[in-house]
Parts: sequence; C-alpha cells; structure tokens
Amino acid sequence: MAYDDPAYRRRDNGGTGTGGLREDSRFGSDTGFGTTPAYQTGSFPVANEFREPDAMELTQRRAVSQAELDDVFDDPSHGDPGRDRMAVHVVWEVLLLVAAGALGFLLYREDSDALRGTALDQLLVLAAGLGLLAIGASLTLRASVPNLALGPIAVGAALHFAEQGDRGVFIATAEAVVAAGILGLLMAIVVGVFHVPAWAVTLAGALAAMVFIQQRSGPVDLQGDYDPTGQALYIFGGVAAVSVLGGLIGMIKPVRRAVGRFRPISDPAQRRGGAAAVLAGGALVLSSSLAAVAGILLVAGQDAPVAPSPGIDWTAFALGAALLGGASAYGRRGGVLGTILAAVLVTLFLRYEDAMDWDISRLAIAGGVLLLGVVVTRIVENYGRPRSRDDFDDEEWTEPDPPSSGWGSTRRTDSWASPLPTQSTAAARTDPWDSDRWGTGGR
Repeated sequence: MAYDDPAYRRRDNGGTGTGGLREDSRFGSDTGFGTTPAYQTGSFPVANEFREPDAMELTQRRAVSQAELDDVFDDPSHGDPGRDRMAVHVVWEVLLLVAAGALGFLLYREDSDALRGTALDQLLVLAAGLGLLAIGASLTLRASVPNLALGPIAVGAALHFAEQGDRGVFIATAEAVVAAGILGLLMAIVVGVFHVPAWAVTLAGALAAMVFIQQRSGPVDLQGDYDPTGQALYIFGGVAAVSVLGGLIGMIKPVRRAVGRFRPISDPAQRRGGAAAVLAGGALVLSSSLAAVAGILLVAGQDAPVAPSPGIDWTAFALGAALLGGASAYGRRGGVLGTILAAVLVTLFLRYEDAMDWDISRLAIAGGVLLLGVVVTRIVENYGRPRSRDDFDDEEWTEPDPPSSGWGSTRRTDSWASPLPTQSTAAARTDPWDSDRWGTGGR
C-alpha cells in the first residue's frame, strides 16, 4: 500500500494543535505535549516524558549554600528553618543593664550603707542564690519543661542544711543536692516516658517537697557556722560566669535546637523523640540540683532561722527572672546576659523596697515579675524567630526558566514543522504508483 492510502492516511487538523499534521484515530488523538498518550498505557516506557523538575534538578540549576542546607534539614518535620535572630535579646539585655544601674543608683541614694561592707556581701549572696534559681528556671524553660518545684526544693534543702550543718558543709550540701537530683530524675522519667506536660509533673514534685517541709513545726536554727558572705564576690562571680557561659553555649545553633527539641510545634502530645526526652529530663535533674545549692546559699547568707514555708514565692521569682531575662515560655529561645541581669534587678528591687518601707507582699512582687516576663516572651517570639520562608522567596529563590527547546520544554516542538507537501493534481502522471489507480479500487 501507498503511504497515502486512506486506511493509513492521517486526518488533517486544520493546522491547529499539531501544526497541520494528520494522525490516525486508532492510535488516539495527539492533544499536545505534556499529556499522556494512549500508547503509554502499554508495557514499554516512553523516554523523555514531560514531568515537573525534582528538587535535585532545581538544586543543580541554582547554587545552594551549606547554611541553607543546614536550615532545611535541621528539623525537617517541625520547626522554623533558619537561625533565631538575636538582635531582640541584645536590645533587651542593654535595657536590663540600664534598669539595674538606675535601680542601684536609687538604692545608693536612699541607703548608701546597703551597698557597703557586710550588707553588700549579703546582697551579693542573695543575688547569687536567686541567680542559681533563675539559671535552673531558664534551662527548663529553654528545654520546654518548666520546673515548678524549684522553690520548694530550695526551701527543703535550706531546712536540711540548717539541721545537718554541724556535720560539715560538704556532707550536708551533698545530701541535699543528691536528694534534689533524685526528685528531679523521678520527674524527668515521668515527663520523658509518658510525654506529658512538665508543669503538671513538677507541680506534683513541688507537693512532694512541701510534704518534707511540713514535717517541721517551726523555724529551724542553723547548726553549722558556715558563712558564705566571706566569699560573696567570688560566689556571685562564679554564678554570673555560669549564666553567661550557658547563654553563649545556647547560641550555638545545634545546641540551641537540641535543647529546645521538646518544644511542641504541631500537636503538643506528639512525641519528639528519645533524644529530646533525654535532654529535657537532664534539664529537670540539673535545675533541681541547682535549686538545692541556691536554697543553701539563701539561708546560710542571711544569718537567721529558716522558716518552713511552701517556697512558691521562690518558684515565681525564679521563673519570673528567667522570663524577664529573655527566656521564652514556649521553649528554645533565650539570650546570654539576660538571666543574671534579671536576677540582679529583682534582688535590687527587693532591697530597695525594704529600704523604702513599702511593705509590698513578696507574692505580689513575684506575680508582677511573672507578668512582665510573659510580655517579654511575646516580644522575643515576635522578633526572635527566624525569618519566614516568604521573606526569602522573593529575594533569593527564582523559578528556573524552562528550556527554549528540546524534550524538557513545556511547549512542544517537532521536526515536522510544516504539513506534508500537497500532492500534484496534474492529469498526466506516469508514476505506476498513481493514487488514482490505487485509491479508487481499480486494478
């Protein structure tokens, strides 16, 4: 048969869609490049089939820096890609430093003796104790497991130290720290294994510490002769150094995200993995141990009987100072100098309030610090989160231009760019394969 036999002749589409080419209806219609032809349903593949470019092809077309890859694959399932912005912490810590300096000046003007001699040493010890509590609270806030048992643990450790201080400072302190660490470990196991909110578990731990406190019917006198005011400057300097060092380590991106991995992103009941549970549990254990040391400093530096109080006010002061210092109530985010500066600011205010004879309830002061701290959290979350993905789309990411020709183009090009030549209609044809002879059925 001839190529132009009607049985195999393609119908003319009028030059639309296929450029005037004719096609056989038995093989399906050609509706344009990018559709699935009928013959692709067979067992043989079709080479160069049009598809959307994958991530690897897009990466090859646009150079991607290693920092961007770290942002993408740091926490691929949850969380914001990118590094937290630290400018908000720097600005806020400068304001805290200015506020602490101003309050110190007011205290000096009102009572200059409060910043001299023994009174200054006692103030430094008080700031060191509150600083340790704030460091523990900041650590648990960053790990998304706020420890509400810090205050009761501190009071319980102070009572134990007051009763057992005559056995030696090291023995009494070690026993208190170990007992607090065991309580923190029990809380960590419950939080990590069952993945339940830390505030509920640590509140139960606070009640357990209060049971120990309630076994005393009255104030307990100090049995030992340890006085930390003689090393007040060194103690406060060491606490400040620990706070700043912890803040600097927390700026390292892998450490920052690892510590804050327990922070809920989508479903708060969704487990965040074994590593997140271990780090969160470690934060609870360490913060509880720090609270025990803080309680011993607070009682040993005041030279007064230890009253068996519930310790909720110290929990509020600890969490409030951590929040005021820039630690986020949601987890992970925090600054460098904010925690120790907030602890100093709260200590100065307590002493200034006493010098002014304002007679404000400590619970009221602690509540005010907490409220101010949650406002700071809102600021930190608004201005400390990484830049959103939309911010980078218009500036850094551009869609690759489609190729102008070839199989990768979204617009079909064909080597048969023009219709087949029109056959001549001349009457005289000497070709033996004449269409009149074969096309009319004559033989």
